[in-house]
Amino acid sequence: MDVETQIQLLIDNAPQDGVTPRVVAALAPILSAIAQQLRHLQYYILQNLEQGWVVTTLTNRTNPEVEKRVIYAYPTLQDVQVSASVGLDPQVIAVPIPVTHILFQLVALETVDSIVFFEISGNLTNGVEVLRQDLQNLIQQQLAPNPPRNQIPPDFA
Repeated sequence: MDVETQIQLLIDNAPQDGVTPRVVAALAPILSAIAQQLRHLQYYILQNLEQGWVVTTLTNRTNPEVEKRVIYAYPTLQDVQVSASVGLDPQVIAVPIPVTHILFQLVALETVDSIVFFEISGNLTNGVEVLRQDLQNLIQQQLAPNPPRNQIPPDFA
């Protein structure tokens, strides 16, 4: 499914409250731009049987007090099977998810710092990291009201 179809699916599945579909449509350029920088249209995300995404906490080697919580997005099911965390827990499954849906979910995952997209099958050491804070900043810029041009300030006199 191409990026445009994924975006339309997000809009169609949004709560039909008169607002949410318009917000999703407003976010479409951001989701589309980031998705088009990634190599795959879908990735496999590990999730538990309650459908919660598996979060990995990474600790800085030189400063153990600094931690980052990430979700890994794998390009193929074979890459998931190579991952160290798979096979250890029968409560964890890999689910294919469209890339724009992953990005959209990242905004709501307040306990997650980023998603690491592994781009090259067989290479689980290098990935593209999308930071939640960066994505939120882009969205805030997109949704911010545009200041009217050529408006005279109220205290002009």
